[in-house]
Amino acid sequence: MTVAAVLFDVDFTLAKPGPLLGPSGYHDAGRRFGLELDPDRYADARAAAVLDLKQHPELEHDEEVWLRFTEDIVRGMGGEGDECRSVAQAITDRWLASENFELYEDVLPVLDLLRDRGVKIGLVSNTSRDLSAFVAHFKLPVDAWVWSGSHGKVKPSPTIFMAVLDELGVAPEQAVMVGDSLQDDVEGARALGMRAYLVDRDGRTEVEDAIPTLLALPALIGVEADG
Repeated sequence: MTVAAVLFDVDFTLAKPGPLLGPSGYHDAGRRFGLELDPDRYADARAAAVLDLKQHPELEHDEEVWLRFTEDIVRGMGGEGDECRSVAQAITDRWLASENFELYEDVLPVLDLLRDRGVKIGLVSNTSRDLSAFVAHFKLPVDAWVWSGSHGKVKPSPTIFMAVLDELGVAPEQAVMVGDSLQDDVEGARALGMRAYLVDRDGRTEVEDAIPTLLALPALIGVEADG
């Protein structure tokens, strides 16, 4: 079946956190509140926090979930005491600013190719960040976007996918989802009848049809570049 639309997750699919949201950013924020956080422990601390991440049981958007997640990272980097919460709030606030992110190099070429071939493009993100500002900041060639902070539900809720598909005027069977979360993006979209691909930029999973970069996507969905 012809692909009419591709939906993309945002964080770690299209964009990566900049320095203020990485190890050095945590270290500097910690010092503001009297904590000496170890940047070398960031990767392990974040991986552990991901494993402990629990969404709202009804898949409601819940700011507290992400604040606890960030606090887990702070504590995993050596933070102790009540100030861990203050550091986590400072870091969480930084996630709201589009300028604290960087696009991956493969994003614009792939989005431009899809757009050139008449494929509609949507964004679906579990975030409090205003995607309208994000799209404008990076001048993304996309047609529709929904973020959980405005929608009220988080992926893998079918309603957040359908909100974008309805705006695009595309049925789930004609759409493809691409994201970095197996549960939220891939399984959530497939449960709705969409095709879905996991983008695994770091090669950390053993999912059979995972793609290493977005550059592999066009050929998979029958959208080829010229020449």
